Amino acid sequence: MALLLLVGFVAGVITAVSPCVLPVLPIVLAGGAAGDRRRPYAIIAGLVASFTIFTLTATALLSALGLPQDLLRNIAIALLFVVAASLVVPQIGMLIEVPLSRLSRRRGGDLGGGFLLGASLGLVFVPCAGPVLATVTVLAAQHQVGADTVLLTLFYALGAGMVLLFIAIGGQRVSRRLRANTRWFRPALGLVVAAAATAIVFNLDQTLQTDLGSYTSALQHHTEQSAYATRHLAQLHGGDGLSKRMSIKLPDTSLRDYGAAPDFRGISNWLNTPLDRPLSIAHLRGKVVLVDFWTYSCINCLRTLPHLRAWYAAYHPDGFTIVGVHTPEFAFEHVLSNVLGAVHRLRVDWPVALDNNYSTWTAYSNQGWPADYLVDKTGRIRDIHLGEGSYAKTEAEIRSLLGISGASRPAVDKTPTEVTTPETYLGLDRVDSGLFGGPPPVEGRPVEYKLDATVPPNSISYGGQWTLFSQAALAGAGARLELHFQARDVYIVLGGKGRVTTLLNGRPLGAISVNSDRLYTVFNSRATRDALLELRFSPGIKAFSFTFG
Repeated sequence: MALLLLVGFVAGVITAVSPCVLPVLPIVLAGGAAGDRRRPYAIIAGLVASFTIFTLTATALLSALGLPQDLLRNIAIALLFVVAASLVVPQIGMLIEVPLSRLSRRRGGDLGGGFLLGASLGLVFVPCAGPVLATVTVLAAQHQVGADTVLLTLFYALGAGMVLLFIAIGGQRVSRRLRANTRWFRPALGLVVAAAATAIVFNLDQTLQTDLGSYTSALQHHTEQSAYATRHLAQLHGGDGLSKRMSIKLPDTSLRDYGAAPDFRGISNWLNTPLDRPLSIAHLRGKVVLVDFWTYSCINCLRTLPHLRAWYAAYHPDGFTIVGVHTPEFAFEHVLSNVLGAVHRLRVDWPVALDNNYSTWTAYSNQGWPADYLVDKTGRIRDIHLGEGSYAKTEAEIRSLLGISGASRPAVDKTPTEVTTPETYLGLDRVDSGLFGGPPPVEGRPVEYKLDATVPPNSISYGGQWTLFSQAALAGAGARLELHFQARDVYIVLGGKGRVTTLLNGRPLGAISVNSDRLYTVFNSRATRDALLELRFSPGIKAFSFTFG
């Protein structure tokens, strides 16, 4: 168990350096800078305590009292605004500090206010759910919290808290040099806290978290996704996951058979079905079904949505559907109105099942978010994928089960009979080194690339400044791409806002106005072309992949 606790601690550290920390980071910095040298310790103590306690007990406690599941989160957000007001208006701060000073044994200290701020942060801190946190959440939801679970949650929180403590102390030391005029300093910090709290209210933080990509996935793979961690986490909740069970390799196919798909169990509500009526695996016979376990605040899940949308739009007419099993990670995700708002905001058009009691999760022996189970027309699971990535493989399997041959397509099947350039990804996780021209790519930092003098067929070349992440390439100053393709039609998945100018064999072709994360048409032709395509990007645009028809 000691080694598993160390894994939990390291998982917390990884969380604190991931995009998940962004919503609370400015509050930690501003809150720590607003008091004496002891205040950062009080803030982190409050965060660790509230996160540990309420991750394990919030859902059960609120249900027992008959209170809304998002009550604690709403109270915490309100407290953040109160703290912001106390920094902006000194009189409010004095009224708050008097009763809270009793929490500190030293007069004049502000440990009580710091602890209250940290406790509020612990209730709005939404980490990216890796295997450690997923195991803790499931056990808490199933009321199976023992000493091991409490210790694992505590060590996870301590790992995240240690990093945030260093950040708070560093911010405090920097702030001491900026306090030339104390009259503006505390109000400025208050505005920072208020702005961060507003972003949390309106889910504005999720956009930035999603755009940054999962740059900590490699660290997770070597810690909480290691063989040791997987085995011991499974022992805590008494299962080994459906993906670990015996499967049968069928002849003449690359797909395996994991047995009959469990039915949807214990669903409290259905969304996006006719009259919100329930679905079942039996009623979906004859369709290819992707059972997608997700939750709306999970950043890892949000990054999969553009691919799910594309598949649903492209293959739904052919008998493909998605069932999004929304299994909540945190108490506020149990609330129907919150999920309804998220489904609308995130443009989730396929059926969604609210699995608030983890009944379907348990039936599938699921182990984390996101997780996809591909079910064939006879109701048998043919592929399982945990986490992000491998989108091209999943799409190929969907097409195989639907009986669609040829290369993938963006919407309507226009698969050509001629040889075409294969789907080409621009993120490092899925870039094909055989298609990549020029010097080796560098991950996570802006680099100036130089276009190749000659781009071989079916290859790409980067030019200008690019920041390459696992799933996408982020354009900087003078960013360009050259693609030597063979196809009738060329499409590209782009995100952000800006403009992309296109040239074909050096001649102006047109421009693409980018306003959302989706598939854009670059070029259409009646005949297959062997040509050089150049794209010139305005800074801030994300490029994910090319597809061809």
